[in-house]
Amino acid sequence: MILPRWTAYLALAGIATLIGSGIPRRSTPVADLAGTAGPSHPRMVVLGIDGMDPDILRDVVAAHPDRMPNFARLIAEAGGVLDLGTSNPPQSPVAWSNFITGRNPGGHGIFDFIHRDVTSYTPLPGTVTAGHAGAISLPGRWKFPTQDGGDSNRSGKAFWTMLGEAGVPADVWRMPINFPVEPSAGGVSFPGMMTPAVDSAYGEPSLYSTDPPIERLDDEKVIQITVRNGVVRTHLLGPNNSFEDGDPRTRTPLNIYVDEDAGAVVVDVAGVSMVLEPGEWSEFVPVSFSMLPMGLMDMNGIVRFYLRSISPELELYASPVNVDPTAPINPVSLPEEAATELAEGIGLYYTQGMAEDVNALKKLMLTDAEFMQQAQLVYDERGRMLDFALDKYMAKEDGGFLFFYYSTVDLCCHMMWRHSDPEHPFYDEVIASQDSSQWSSREGSTWKDVVADLYMKMDPILGRIRSRVGEDTPIMVMSDHGFAAYRRKFSLNTWLLDNGYLVLKEGVERELPSDHKEHKAVNIFVDVDWTKTQAYGMGFNGLYLNRVGREAQGIVDEGQATALLAEIKSKLEALQDDGTAVVLSADLATEIYAGERLDEAPDILVGYNRGYGNSDEASLGRVTASVLSDNVGGTFNGSHLMDPSVVRGTLLTNRPVRIDDPRLEDLTVEILGFYDVQPDDSMKGRPVLD
Repeated sequence: MILPRWTAYLALAGIATLIGSGIPRRSTPVADLAGTAGPSHPRMVVLGIDGMDPDILRDVVAAHPDRMPNFARLIAEAGGVLDLGTSNPPQSPVAWSNFITGRNPGGHGIFDFIHRDVTSYTPLPGTVTAGHAGAISLPGRWKFPTQDGGDSNRSGKAFWTMLGEAGVPADVWRMPINFPVEPSAGGVSFPGMMTPAVDSAYGEPSLYSTDPPIERLDDEKVIQITVRNGVVRTHLLGPNNSFEDGDPRTRTPLNIYVDEDAGAVVVDVAGVSMVLEPGEWSEFVPVSFSMLPMGLMDMNGIVRFYLRSISPELELYASPVNVDPTAPINPVSLPEEAATELAEGIGLYYTQGMAEDVNALKKLMLTDAEFMQQAQLVYDERGRMLDFALDKYMAKEDGGFLFFYYSTVDLCCHMMWRHSDPEHPFYDEVIASQDSSQWSSREGSTWKDVVADLYMKMDPILGRIRSRVGEDTPIMVMSDHGFAAYRRKFSLNTWLLDNGYLVLKEGVERELPSDHKEHKAVNIFVDVDWTKTQAYGMGFNGLYLNRVGREAQGIVDEGQATALLAEIKSKLEALQDDGTAVVLSADLATEIYAGERLDEAPDILVGYNRGYGNSDEASLGRVTASVLSDNVGGTFNGSHLMDPSVVRGTLLTNRPVRIDDPRLEDLTVEILGFYDVQPDDSMKGRPVLD
């Protein structure tokens, strides 16, 4: 699988002054980022709450009116909670791209988290252009890395770019799918979801343990340690060094001094010593990794630690290495100094896109309760960021637009949904019944209440914004999609295999269950006979025909495609799981999309019923043993990668709404129209507010 080599870009940045080659950027010019004095502009504020579901919001406000006064008030002003039409598929990169550009996926070109390489049939990242790595040999074991790609894969102007071109300042905070960062003339622009960490594209945590499970030692970030005379000498893993042959992992020394009598340890890294007791989190610490000898280039980052236990086993968690906002090796704001100013105002902060460390819970490096502690750190940090943003915004004499984003509801619902759902196959009554009041600040709460409590945590955020911007300022609260249970995993490629549309190579056996002693993964890009395969799945909702002239080994010509698509669509929509529909819709891209990127789209967008979704493995090209299986283990247990009709987004506003069926693309047009900026011809949205 090819993923963007962020570390190569970061390394290149360090010597850009010597060679004139740097980090791929957007083509949009950074014009007058400081802004100029001009006429005053009206204010408008949009609060983006990823994953907020309208039905759940209604239920929580009804059940806990005393904990949701700000939402209750806004709902009353709006005349109710409005359902907001989401993207198809309702994936965050797709939905936020709809909002950012006012286009559908056929126009902006983001169809999924995961796209595919038409030559190799391997998965590609959906939000950045594919890279092709190379290197120039240097003396000894060194090389100079070269690579293209890594730019934004999204077409269309961002709405804040259009505002800036019209002289309207806009502050955009933690906008998803805004990496590389799109500048905002007269304002600031900060990226959110899909912003990489230093050590990996999505951020990978580390666990240090004196007794890790043997089966987890295959993970290079599960590190077995030994205490000798009260001291552990180990290392913190950094990015791969693309300047050295073999691209080995960089590392920096990490020492742990254990005092069992005091019930504490000292964590020493990069010249900083921190005393931690079990259950205690450190602040972020700057670290660096040597990329070239003699100190010619170091790569900077920040990391924080959590001491899980001292006895009977010593266990220490280390966060993914984030970009250091005070010394960013990759821009994490525009203007670039805005990130440093923010860090000076609120302290070092998470810069990676998915700050809530879902990978730590997936890999059992943290328990559910520990994960929610870490999510609380992110929530508290985001509150400080919001206060900072509001201070700057309200100090502007020329007004303008403000967008601020929260990821809390989305990422925590992905990981914690099962505790609120007794019908979920991964439901655990013991954990669900445990007290959660320390996290929720609500006496008597348990993890069964976690979804409702997440919504309650959003209420003071809304109140804080309204109290700062005043009653005359239009406010919109919106989400990109809703949420639902994810109880059953579907394997699209296995279904295609069973129905004769996908054929394995001669001699390749069907994949056995994962717990079988002879289990071996079967992948489409290794094990499929493309001379006999008509269709394949890649991504969470995408089904592609193996087309002549498009795929490298395509066999389906244009004359066959229409009938084949109709046949597959009919069979998918008829699929049942013990009397329940698995797929609500199998939409043809040509019928739901329009735009210059339509030819890149999946041929069919598979819209799963509530409770169902394509498995992680199948989404990356696996042909798993079973078509359907219970969703148990460390994966997402709540989801929205389903049919758009079952996970609609949310819209609330303190202004009258003129249409009954608003969609994400309509909000884009409304924001532009509020400032008398004409939408471009690719935008088909409608004004929303009276």
